[in-house]
Amino acid sequence: MLMRLVAGALVAFGIATAAHADDRWKTLPDFPPMPKAEKTGTADVNGIRMYYATYGKGEPILFIHGGLGFADVWAKQVEDLSRDHLVIVADSRGHGRSTRTSEPFGYDLMTSDYVALLDQLKVGKVTLVGWSDGGIIGIDMAMKNPEHLTRVIAQAANVTVDGVKSDVMENKTFADYITRAGEVYKKISPTPNEYDAFVEQISHMWMSQPAWTPEMLGKIKVPVTIVIGDHDEAVKQDHTAQMAKDIPGARLVILKDASHFAMLQDPAGYNAMIRDAMAGK
Repeated sequence: MLMRLVAGALVAFGIATAAHADDRWKTLPDFPPMPKAEKTGTADVNGIRMYYATYGKGEPILFIHGGLGFADVWAKQVEDLSRDHLVIVADSRGHGRSTRTSEPFGYDLMTSDYVALLDQLKVGKVTLVGWSDGGIIGIDMAMKNPEHLTRVIAQAANVTVDGVKSDVMENKTFADYITRAGEVYKKISPTPNEYDAFVEQISHMWMSQPAWTPEMLGKIKVPVTIVIGDHDEAVKQDHTAQMAKDIPGARLVILKDASHFAMLQDPAGYNAMIRDAMAGK
C-alpha cells in the first residue's frame, strides 16, 4: 500500500450499515473473540518481542494478518482449522502485541521474523495463509525460504505498488478498518500512544515495496494459491490475475461477494477455500 493512501486513514468514516448476503462485501464485521489458546508467548526475534499463540494439533498452518492488523482477525479460521491442525498466529513486528525497533520496515525483514519464529517453535514446514501484507510475506517466503513451506495461500496481496487501487481510501469499509485497527492498537500494543508514529514508519515501506518482477516470481517452486474477493477495495483484479500467471502452477481463486476482508465477511467460505487449497483442489 502507498503512504498517500494511509495518510487519510486516520479520518473516521461512518460504519457501513447492515447489508444483504449478496452485498456483505460492503460491511466490516466486528473482530470476533479468539478461542482459548493452548500456548501464548513472545519470541525474541531480530531485536523485537513477537507475540504468538498456538492452537490444536496436526499439520501446521501459519496465519499472517495484514497491515495495521493483529492476529485475532483470524478467530473464525482458528476456531475451525484448529480442530484438526496445529494453528499458529502471531502479531507482525510493531503490530498488535509485538514490539518494533527503529529499523526500517521491509517485507524481507518481516519475513525473517516469521522464519525465526518458526525455528524457535521448532515447526517444520507450514501451510502459510496470508492476508494483504501477510500474503506478501508469504510470497516473499516462497521465494527466499521455501524450506519452511508446504504451500502458500495469499489473499489480497500485491507484488508491485501499482497493484494497489489509487482510490482505496475513498471506500468507507476500508477506512473503517483503519480506524478500528487504531482503536485495537491503543488497547493492546506495548506502545499504545505511538500509533501515528507506527503508521508513519510502516508507510515508508508501502511507498516502494514490494517490487518483484515476473522473473522473480517465476522461480517459486512451492504450491501457491492466489486469492481475491470479487469486490476487493484495495488490490486490482487484473494485477491479481497476472500474479497467478507469473507464479508457476499457481491457482487463482475469486471469492464471491467478498472484499479485502473476506475472512470476516464469509468465514465459512474462507475456511472451505483453505481446506480445498490444502487438498489440492
